[in-house]
Amino acid sequence: MNKSNDLILKTTTTAIVFILLGFAIYLLFAGHNMPGGGFIGGLVTSGAIILLYMAYGEKVVSTLFKFNFRTLVPLGVLIALLTGVGSFFFGKPFLTHTFGHITLPVFGSIELATAMLFDIGVYLTVLGVTITIILNVNERESEDTSF
Repeated sequence: MNKSNDLILKTTTTAIVFILLGFAIYLLFAGHNMPGGGFIGGLVTSGAIILLYMAYGEKVVSTLFKFNFRTLVPLGVLIALLTGVGSFFFGKPFLTHTFGHITLPVFGSIELATAMLFDIGVYLTVLGVTITIILNVNERESEDTSF
């Protein structure tokens, strides 16, 4: 495998990944009020991590992320499910959205919304599923090409 543009790929990847991760966090936190949310935020984060895998390889990225992405799937589903079940404690139907405001000294008034918790669950699920699928496809192609 010839990597003649390795330096260019690594240099641009470093800059692009920070932009993608920042945009993904913005999409995640803006999603309950504007377009965006956990699904698209998870996809953008997955794209950034896959770009890291392409530029630096599996060994470097697995030292950067010391957890298995498969564990994010049940964690995300559990968070989303508990967000929906939480509405039962207030006598509301499943997944009823509610919100409130708190005032913090430096930040001022901040909205707390149950939709945000649901979006975090979706974000983790999408991130875990997407990275797992891409890595499994890569693993199988590596096995098929090594005769």
